[in-house]
Amino acid sequence: MNTPEKSGIRVGVRIPPCDRVDRLATTARRAEELGFDQVWFPDSQLLWRDVFTVLTAAALGTERIGLGSAVTNLATRHPAVVASAARSVAELAPGRFTLGLGVGNSSVGPIGMRQSTGAELRDGLATLRALFAGEEWDFNGVRSRLRDPDPNVPIHMAASGPRNLRLAGEIADGVILLSGVSRNTLASATARVREGAEAAGRTAAAIPLTVSAFCAVTDDIEADARLLKPICASIAQNGGAPFLALAGIELDVPARVEGVYPDLVHAEDWDAAVDICSAWVSDAAVLRFAQEFCLFGTAQEIAERLSALHADGVTDVFLQHVGSYDAPTELIESVGSEVLPALRPEAGR
Repeated sequence: MNTPEKSGIRVGVRIPPCDRVDRLATTARRAEELGFDQVWFPDSQLLWRDVFTVLTAAALGTERIGLGSAVTNLATRHPAVVASAARSVAELAPGRFTLGLGVGNSSVGPIGMRQSTGAELRDGLATLRALFAGEEWDFNGVRSRLRDPDPNVPIHMAASGPRNLRLAGEIADGVILLSGVSRNTLASATARVREGAEAAGRTAAAIPLTVSAFCAVTDDIEADARLLKPICASIAQNGGAPFLALAGIELDVPARVEGVYPDLVHAEDWDAAVDICSAWVSDAAVLRFAQEFCLFGTAQEIAERLSALHADGVTDVFLQHVGSYDAPTELIESVGSEVLPALRPEAGR
């Protein structure tokens, strides 16, 4: 994988599996052509196409770019099923695949299941590691192993709360931070990761840190920021109000918001969700959110913030567009043609 010399940060993009698999593979190939380091695909069985099917097509349709799940889970998918699927992708893209895992979120919610607990994640990662290594594992009294294992599949854990951040620092090969790019929240999150790593006798600096961030190349942040209202409201709704308050964003969003399906982050009617959330999220608040937690701005401004992230210890970032049911074509083109050249001027020489 190519690593930029100027900032050192690896830049990826999140592609929701929202279209035919062959078209998604073409989108991943375009990201590769424009110089992105990674493409990440989320997993939610009712919202999108199957993530491992998409990853397989992307593996066959690309040559260099890193591929990852951001993220799958061990609640709707048994660890043995995840191990087999991950191994299958990894052998098609040697050295390029990262297995990203989380608590379930949009996979479990629409089918009435609960998210994975920390104990379940700990046990699940232990199961995966044993299977990837070709070791036997006890499944309800039956000892089994994975044929043709691959011990080189890195497991990265997505986390936002303090307990899961510490757990990720303790047991995962890398951590996917869901805190956005606010320096205050990043400092708090990375401190928890460091605590977990040190408690396990690990070197925290050796653990890759990937930050997810909504991004838009724009010279009119005020106009584009309005689209982030459902994201901002969802963070406040799900325990993130204290983090928003660190940036001077005070929100009180009800636990249940009517008229949005399936949830605020993945709303099918985004314009309606924006209007509904305007009852709690003002234009001024969402502008502050875009400026503090997201990468909204000109290409040069975004490149400078990416460099600053790397200076703060972030190794990777994956960019998201607003929306779940269209490919981030505009984001890929604008970042690939404007931000990456500004971030890596030596690449154009």
